[in-house]
Amino acid sequence: MAQDTSVTLAAVTGAHGVTGEVRLKLLGDGIDALKQHGSFNQGALTLSKIRSDNKGGAIARFTEISGRTEAEKLRGTTLTISRDALPELGEGEYYYSDLLGLAVVTDTGNTVGKVVDVQNFGATDVIEIEKDPVPVKGMKTFMVPMTKQAVIEWDGERLVIAADFAEG
Repeated sequence: MAQDTSVTLAAVTGAHGVTGEVRLKLLGDGIDALKQHGSFNQGALTLSKIRSDNKGGAIARFTEISGRTEAEKLRGTTLTISRDALPELGEGEYYYSDLLGLAVVTDTGNTVGKVVDVQNFGATDVIEIEKDPVPVKGMKTFMVPMTKQAVIEWDGERLVIAADFAEG
């Protein structure tokens, strides 16, 4: 499976005010990560100003957006950068985008499903796994903490979880 060469750092959730600012949902390491890059979506958006919204998101202004109407048109737009622009990872580190779509198997060899989301509710990252096959009734996904006890290993092809964490 070829890796996508872009990484999503944030998503526009709507306009803020009348001057062209937008509200952002932050998906990466926060405001500081966005400030480091300044240009997104292959140069289509240039960050000119950003501040916290004090709710876990951010308010941003882009040079190319001059009013509320243009800002509203950005709703749903993701802010991406080239994978090459990211710093090298240390041992045991990962980018969320590296985990999405990975096949999930147990340490006993059973196929479980695939990674469809990564969340962080404060303590540690949690991966959401879509069951394969997807059941007609009941829960279609389940969550596993990204800890050494639950996630034994991963690479570019698959993620191995401890059988005790797999929901049957």
